[in-house]
Amino acid sequence: MYKLAVGIFLAFATGSAALAGEGMWTPDNLPVAQLQAKYGFTPTAEWTTHAQHAALRLAGGCSGSFVSPNGLVLTNHHCVNSCVQQLSTADKDFIKSGFLAKEEKDEIKCPEIELNRLDTIADVTARVKQATAGKSGEAYSKADKAIKSEIEKECVAQDSASTRCDVVDLYHGGVYALYKYHRYQDVRLVFAPEFEMAFFGGDPDNFNFPRYDLDMGMLRAWEGGKPATVADYFPFSKDGAADGEMVVTIGNPGGTDRQLTIAELESARDLDLIARLLLLAEQRGMIEQFRSESPEHWRIGQHDLFSVENSFKALRGRLLALQDPAVFALKRKQEAELRAFVDADPARKAKAGGAWDAIARAMDTYRTIETRYKYVEAHRGFFSEYYAHARTLVRGTIERGKPNAERLREYTDSKLPSVTQQLLSSAPIYPDYEQVTLGWSLTKLREALGTDDRFVRQVLGNDAPDAVARRLVATTKLGDPAVRKALWDGGAEAVAKSDDPFIELARAVDPEARAIRKRYENEVEAIVDKNSELIAAARFEKYGTSAYPDATFTQRFSFGEVRGWDEKGKAVPPFTDIAGTFAHATGAYPFALPASWLAAKDRLDLRKRMNLATTNDIIGGNSGSPLVNARGEIVGLVFDGNIHSLGGNYWYDERLNRTVSVHSGAILEALGKVYGADRLVRELESARH
Repeated sequence: MYKLAVGIFLAFATGSAALAGEGMWTPDNLPVAQLQAKYGFTPTAEWTTHAQHAALRLAGGCSGSFVSPNGLVLTNHHCVNSCVQQLSTADKDFIKSGFLAKEEKDEIKCPEIELNRLDTIADVTARVKQATAGKSGEAYSKADKAIKSEIEKECVAQDSASTRCDVVDLYHGGVYALYKYHRYQDVRLVFAPEFEMAFFGGDPDNFNFPRYDLDMGMLRAWEGGKPATVADYFPFSKDGAADGEMVVTIGNPGGTDRQLTIAELESARDLDLIARLLLLAEQRGMIEQFRSESPEHWRIGQHDLFSVENSFKALRGRLLALQDPAVFALKRKQEAELRAFVDADPARKAKAGGAWDAIARAMDTYRTIETRYKYVEAHRGFFSEYYAHARTLVRGTIERGKPNAERLREYTDSKLPSVTQQLLSSAPIYPDYEQVTLGWSLTKLREALGTDDRFVRQVLGNDAPDAVARRLVATTKLGDPAVRKALWDGGAEAVAKSDDPFIELARAVDPEARAIRKRYENEVEAIVDKNSELIAAARFEKYGTSAYPDATFTQRFSFGEVRGWDEKGKAVPPFTDIAGTFAHATGAYPFALPASWLAAKDRLDLRKRMNLATTNDIIGGNSGSPLVNARGEIVGLVFDGNIHSLGGNYWYDERLNRTVSVHSGAILEALGKVYGADRLVRELESARH
């Protein structure tokens, strides 16, 4: 179990980033004074804007960056893994063999990847707060969603194909910002190494260091039928960064909980994390059993198994952090200090004094509905691509008929291009796998809600979960994108008339799912959001804007340096090298080097650095982030953190938390000498001039 030193308590007690290495900073509020004091570096407005536009978000949950003026994108293999698998077949398995587009014409469109380039950020706090002023419960929830949808629609205007706009809650409602993105949906796969090399070391090495991994992938953004021309990109550094050198990550951390109340943290510890870990453990066993049945099943289940194992390890680290008494002592101290500040002034107390207790009551409500909410509304009882498409068709066609401000948030005009891309994806769906995953999840639905539950009886009738899954999968036509497109284009009337079994299931489930979602939004989410705004206002009054907001899967800058750490008295150096990669290999999965690397060993410079560790503050979602130096050059590609970073959802410890990246030199060495990707090497080298 992780332990915090007394000194870390002092760093956090102020409620702001006492250590310059800590912090996931928005581009419009960088800690300039701290950076100058610690690193002698002052990011100019020009430097920051260039970095903001060169970095990218993969809408599915990762980060990336432009690395040439011709739209070439660098990210992780595990961020393009789904595309690689979707483009693979039993006869041509790119997961196993890797993929290289020798020429531009060989670049293949990914069915579901969307890239977002952050163009502008605008403060819309006053407008959102004015719309929700004096409201609570359902009225607050409706007003909040309506004003956000209205703002986003105005921002997108008539250009939804290439523009995405999101109203983002920062500081848990202390600030509302409008993020405007340039959207790229024609995204093509350019390069991916073999899975053996991209995940060398497998689950045993995951979230550990030293590492010897080439977790990289390359995409290209296309527009108008040709590679996109971009003004901002990061050139490659051949030499990388030196020990102790300042480095920056520009990525999209998915979410942190460093500013949650004690009641919310207790809910995460006692309800969410334990239940999710138990489910992931069972899901892992289910997938491993399926994969053991044939080589084709092994290939089909690969992506999901990687995702499940990665999630299990990450969430286990979070649970261990919340089970550490030192963490809760720290969080209680922070909350007590802020509450004392509020209670010290009658006006502040009248406004925000009851906010913590209101959130605690909302968490009590959540405890009474969380199982049904997770299994009925949040898909936990229906693990199926067919079902996901069916629900999009049932809900989406209904929601599109409503005024934009009255729709569910995921079906607003700003979100519809992404929804449509996913729905009409050409990615294959595998009936054998669908039958197993759906049957298993229906079993979990029955287990969670009980055999006599009215909803369970409605879904299963008198049949066993596996039998229901077999029947639905055997007769559905939703595996055909053309069928889905016809239903989507036909609208609510066409979907209402459909006799597809998954459409019928989604129609049957939707009333119950909407009802539990409405209760969650009105009795939990709205209460938490409104009172979090009050707490955020008090935090601003006490600490100002020197603190960074919790991560929200929006662009953040993190400043750190190349540095190892001390692990129980043993120094861990910040670099590994290619020689270590071969020394680490055993010849057996997951430590088996692919044939391409074994054949290239004599050509490689074994002294070249392979991976590196830095003090940057990251979390899930940062995968694929560029690691750049003060000159804005790529010195690494973020792909992991060390084991200590798993508690980073709740705190940051500069002594131990480390970001792990692929070294820029290793990327160039591998592309040129292992994979013969001369076209890409030339493109990267020309981008330096």
